[in-house]
Amino acid sequence: MAFEAGRGRTAAASLCVYAAICGKEGLVLRWPGSRVAWEGFSDASDAELVAEHALWAAMEPNGKNEPFNCSNGDLFKWQQLWPILANQFGVAWTGYQGEDQRFMLEEAMAGKEGVWSEIVNDNGLVETQLNDITNWFCVDAMVNVERENLDTMNKSKEYGFFGFRNTVRSFNTWINKMKVDKIVP
Repeated sequence: MAFEAGRGRTAAASLCVYAAICGKEGLVLRWPGSRVAWEGFSDASDAELVAEHALWAAMEPNGKNEPFNCSNGDLFKWQQLWPILANQFGVAWTGYQGEDQRFMLEEAMAGKEGVWSEIVNDNGLVETQLNDITNWFCVDAMVNVERENLDTMNKSKEYGFFGFRNTVRSFNTWINKMKVDKIVP
């Protein structure tokens, strides 16, 4: 979870753009994915934690040439984050509504470049193109899982890295940072 203009397209940025477009078009922020993703546990990786972990691994003598997972160290459910996202953008939301209501964001957001340009102009945001700051394929993959797939920080802890992030707080923090940096409204 992070964002730096021109340096990547993250799930958090993509979801913010989806919420902003829903707001602009007067639409409900609909959960696009599976029941498993909505109700099941997920994990996330805060970009600042990943950077801390990479520095630690580079300087830790026992970490040389060792592979490590890096996630926040907690679990979350999308049903926790969805109302936060909706609230941040002042839109109504719905959660999982059944298999027949699933959709792909990559398809739903196709052709929305003009809407995003209006949002950017109306809100004095940093000039960005929709496809420069979103990764619908990545978000679609995350929200359409059919089984929980969690990683573990155990090896990192055994080697001496104890960093962690609260995913709910991290999600809010990155949304607020993107707002302050005028990436999203």
